[in-house]
Amino acid sequence: MTSPVLLVIAHGSRDPRHAATVHALTARVRALRPGLRVETGFLDFNAPSVPRVLERLDGQGVSEVVALPLLLTHAFHAKSDIPAVLREARGRLPRLRVRQAEVLGPSPLLNSALERRLHEAGVRPGDRGSTGLVLASAGSTDPEAIAVIAEIARELRHTGWCSVRPAFASASRPRTEDAVRALRAEGVRRVAVAPYVIAPGRLPDRIAAGAAEAGADVLAGVLGPSPELARLLLDRYDEARIPAAGMASLSA
Repeated sequence: MTSPVLLVIAHGSRDPRHAATVHALTARVRALRPGLRVETGFLDFNAPSVPRVLERLDGQGVSEVVALPLLLTHAFHAKSDIPAVLREARGRLPRLRVRQAEVLGPSPLLNSALERRLHEAGVRPGDRGSTGLVLASAGSTDPEAIAVIAEIARELRHTGWCSVRPAFASASRPRTEDAVRALRAEGVRRVAVAPYVIAPGRLPDRIAAGAAEAGADVLAGVLGPSPELARLLLDRYDEARIPAAGMASLSA
């Protein structure tokens, strides 16, 4: 049987670095699983749009697609925007079966990607006990998404950091600069900021500006096309295309 096509759904941005990073990530996914067809669609700003990709796949005779939101939390886009786009496409393309995969987070692989970026920025494992960490996400008005970020910060606190605080670039508080200052007020001498975002753009730039404004010692890069993130995309794809009972039998 032919495997379903993997359609990675990204938000899109006017910042060209965003699409470039998304395409670099999907290229890594293809390299990890040769033979799997991987397509990319955007909700806004960039082409191709999700409806256009689905129309093209349907016209080529593709019968099944796994639509994977390139999102770290189960917030508005995963709950509303993407289901609406896919529902409309299903109505127009009745021969095409489209399954929506789960969002990427939370996941130990994301934490590993975060640690990779911190290591690349100069933080060593032995530094954690004397370093405070700001986990800086894009932000959301969705309480579920905010709670997930807070829980990840609590989990990271148990991996050796002297203190960990969540921060948000929009919609929620505290901002990155406020979290950095709060750590300084606790007496933390070295502060690292880890953007919990996938690709560059306006909100990651806001995180970077806040880190600079408050004098953070380390600013890690965005998660980007990390190997951990690429593996996670494939995990979510497999979970969506193989029913839970099938996954259990494969692992038995």
